[in-house]
Amino acid sequence: MNRLYDGLTDEEIIRKSKQQCRNKGIDPSVPPKFICRLSEKQLVDRQKIYMECIEVIHYFVEKFLASVSDNPIVIQITDYEGYVLEFVGNPSILETVNQLGIAEGVRYNEDAGTNSIDLCLLSQRPFQLIGKDHYHDALHRIACYSAPFYFEGGNSIAGTISLMTDVDFAHPHLMSLLSTIADSVKRELTLRKQNSQLHILNQLLMETNYYGVLVTDPAGNVVQMNENSMKILNLDAANKRAYLGAPVFGINEIGCYFKQVIENRDQCIGQELSISINGVVHYYILDVLPVYDLNCVMTGVVGSLRDITEMKNTEEVLRNTEKLVFAGQLAVSIAHEVRNPLTTVKGLLQLSSQDAKLRHYNLIMSELERMNLIVGEFLILGKPQAVQFKQEQCETILKEVLHVFGIQAALNHVEIRTECLHSQEITCDRNQVKQVFLNILKNSMEALPFGGNIDILLDVKDSCQIISFTDNGSGMTEDVMDRIGEPFHTTKPEGNGLGMMIVQKILDTHKGRMSISSVVGQGTMVTIYFPLKMNNVFT
Repeated sequence: MNRLYDGLTDEEIIRKSKQQCRNKGIDPSVPPKFICRLSEKQLVDRQKIYMECIEVIHYFVEKFLASVSDNPIVIQITDYEGYVLEFVGNPSILETVNQLGIAEGVRYNEDAGTNSIDLCLLSQRPFQLIGKDHYHDALHRIACYSAPFYFEGGNSIAGTISLMTDVDFAHPHLMSLLSTIADSVKRELTLRKQNSQLHILNQLLMETNYYGVLVTDPAGNVVQMNENSMKILNLDAANKRAYLGAPVFGINEIGCYFKQVIENRDQCIGQELSISINGVVHYYILDVLPVYDLNCVMTGVVGSLRDITEMKNTEEVLRNTEKLVFAGQLAVSIAHEVRNPLTTVKGLLQLSSQDAKLRHYNLIMSELERMNLIVGEFLILGKPQAVQFKQEQCETILKEVLHVFGIQAALNHVEIRTECLHSQEITCDRNQVKQVFLNILKNSMEALPFGGNIDILLDVKDSCQIISFTDNGSGMTEDVMDRIGEPFHTTKPEGNGLGMMIVQKILDTHKGRMSISSVVGQGTMVTIYFPLKMNNVFT
């Protein structure tokens, strides 16, 4: 409230205002003068600022004017400084208004004499002037009522709504009616702002590419769903209308969770789902929440699906990395513990052979060498080995491996057939390449418990030396193939799951790669690719 009128009654404020008019020398017999006026551009700019307020006020004012269409009433809308932004009303009084010099853009202040708009703004409360309450004689036949209105949720006055009519139509209810309109305007502006914010939030929520969002009514009928949710749930996007209004319970992946929330009035947070999209499994986190109004009545249910596939894949990589570190540590420990007594046994046998001819000496030494080779496999996992890259003929290395492996294959009734279309030199560590061939051959032979064939093909393609190993064994399922190379994952009762991981590590060192194809009951083909030229391999 303006301190000038602080604590004064309406009558006291009117007397004080009239006294100020006399002090300024304003002649009451002359119609009021509006000294301050907005330019045409200023008026347009101000109307733009108040556009929503004017629109809302019009809605309520037009209803009121329609109910009193025969009465001489004009409604004025002003801003917080008292500038008239717009006025509407009965034609019978608009002529009088024009004669008084009232028009859009003029300002009601103390220079215009005692008026309800100025006193409403100064006292910050509804104010009325009836007949001779006005200072100017020309307004003694007029009754004026002004009520402040506020911007949405605000406490400072945004402007006034004023009613002007003939004094014969003056009535106390007009002030109450005008105040009610002002209150309704404030509520409507607040509601519009809330709806606008909700609309923005709804757009952000529904149009996001990161979440699948589905909204139902309290009974579980679908109200809204964004495109991402339809894609995740494998729903026909072209037939979206068929899902709107239908029960959400028919959607297998999420229906049960919505039912749980609706029946128990509880939340469902962090439910992990796996959904296949185009044959690829994706992982999602589902949140289903009930929505309540101010009276704690449930108005709907919102469900959101967030893709965590990348996070799950990252977790899997981390788990495998941890397994690899552990496998390496375990491998080094075992290798050292085994190699020491192995070296002792080998040395003692060599010394004994000088004194006496031992039976099966050569076979024993051969097996000891093979044990030493197995120990070497573990050391490959544990720490970097001294790799010696040289130019080697791939076919020659393969023949040396088959010379050793052939005896064991024959004992297991496995026939090895080799075809060499092209063989070139590759830059490699000879022993490590042998290790790759031995591990693959052992796997192939173990897939042939009752005998069979292993076909080996050497060829050159796309600047790579290719070695393919094909068996006609039991084959592998997709699940088993997906986990090849994972430490400690094996389908063999006595296996350790490290063989193919060793192969992959050696191939990485040689900048090579491996591809595997398998059919259950028909066999498996493993193809190794070694580049014919390796850049910076000796650095």
